[in-house]
Amino acid sequence: MGEVRPLLAAVLGNPISHSKSPRMHNYWLKQRNINGYYIPIKVEVEDFERTIRSLMDMGFSGVNVTIPHKVSALKIADESSSIAKYIGAANTLIFTKEKEIYADNTDAFGFLNNIRCKYPSWNPKKGTSVVLGAGGASRAVIAALLSEGSEKIIVLNRTIEKAEVLKRDYNNKITVEPWEHLNDIVVSSSNIINTTSLGMNGKTFIPVNPKFIPKEALVSDLVYTPIETNLLKMAKSRGSRTVDGLGMLIHQGIPGFEAWFDQTPLVTEELRKILLK
Repeated sequence: MGEVRPLLAAVLGNPISHSKSPRMHNYWLKQRNINGYYIPIKVEVEDFERTIRSLMDMGFSGVNVTIPHKVSALKIADESSSIAKYIGAANTLIFTKEKEIYADNTDAFGFLNNIRCKYPSWNPKKGTSVVLGAGGASRAVIAALLSEGSEKIIVLNRTIEKAEVLKRDYNNKITVEPWEHLNDIVVSSSNIINTTSLGMNGKTFIPVNPKFIPKEALVSDLVYTPIETNLLKMAKSRGSRTVDGLGMLIHQGIPGFEAWFDQTPLVTEELRKILLK
C-alpha cells in the first residue's frame, strides 16, 4: 500500500515573509487532523504564471494570492466568481481536476462575516457608509457593501483622483469627497471603515476628531497591527461599536481552506492569539 500524498496549498506574494496565512492554515490543518501543508512562496511579477502552472503540475490544490499578484491571478483564470470579476482581482485560486484555474475573491466575504460574527444584527443597508482609502481593500469593501444593498457609500482618499477612478469603476454608485472633509462626513455616518494603512504599527493615524465619531456608528479598521488602532480606541471612547482587522484575515481564509482541504475550519480564540504573536 503506497504512502498517502499530503494535500498542498500555498500563498504567493512579494514580499511574503509578513504573511500570517501559513500560520493560520497550518493551525487549521492540525485542528482538523488533515495530512497537508500550506507554504509561503515569494514570487516575482514576471514569474507568477509560470509558478502557478508549476504548482498545478506538482499537485497543489490551489493558492492564496496577495500583493502584487491579485489582478494577474484573475487574468490567468479559466473561470472566475462574479465577485472576483466585480472587484477586478482574485485572492484565491482553486486548481480543478480538469487542470483548470478557478479564481475567487474572498475579501468581501471576510469583511462581512467578520462584522456579523461580532454584531449579528448589523445592517449595512441603514445609513451612510464612509470608506477611507481607494486601494484594493477598498474595492472589496465597496463590493461587499453594494452586494448587501448599501445605498449611500462615501469614499475619501488622500489622492482624490484615485477615488474618482473607483467611482467610475463602480458605475457612479459611490460618492467621492475630499480627504480634508473627513470630520464633516464622518459625523453623519452609520459605518466607518478604514482600508488604508494609516494606523499600522501605531506610527500614523486617521486624522479624525473623536467628537465627530457618532456613538451609534460601527467602526471597522482593516489594520490589525496593532490589534486596537488609534481609530478604534477613539471609537471605543465614544461608545461606538468596533471591529478589528484580524477577523477579516481569518474569515477571508475559510472559503479557500474548504475548497482545498474539503473541511470547514473553526475560528477560535486560540487562533487569534497565535496570529497576534
